[in-house]
Amino acid sequence: MFKKINKKIDCINDKLQTSNIYELGYILGSKKEIIKRNLLAGIFRGVGIGIGVTLITAIIIAFLQRIVKLNIPVISEYIVDIVEIVENNKRY
Repeated sequence: MFKKINKKIDCINDKLQTSNIYELGYILGSKKEIIKRNLLAGIFRGVGIGIGVTLITAIIIAFLQRIVKLNIPVISEYIVDIVEIVENNKRY
């Protein structure tokens, strides 16, 4: 029973090693492919970070503006200052 399991595991292991070696050889063999993949990954990562930061900032500003409407004395004044700073810096 263990011999059959060992044979199956060895067979699966051989198949995995051959496929990984083939894929690794393909990737390492083509420097243009490596550059293309890394360039696209960097572009998409940068765009994703930009969109994410923009959305999170917009949500935070909207949340802070709603808190200001509640007219809590100390917090509202502080938040108004923050929102004004952000609004002024948006113009540049």
